[in-house]
Amino acid sequence: MSFEEKILYCVNCKKHFTFTVEEQEFRSYRGFPNEPVRCPSCRQARKTYSPSNEKYARTTPSDSYFR
Repeated sequence: MSFEEKILYCVNCKKHFTFTVEEQEFRSYRGFPNEPVRCPSCRQARKTYSPSNEKYARTTPSDSYFR
């Protein structure tokens, strides 16, 4: 299969990024069927996501909203 570099759009930061031939070959080899939807920096940020980060904190039944 022949691959060519593609310009994709990140769903998180809304910036364009290049989906390189090497990345496409790797994803094909690993059996990933879809193209990435996040740029490399947003993918890394998602991997290093910390549940203690207040931005992503979830509400729990003990929160005042549920009382």
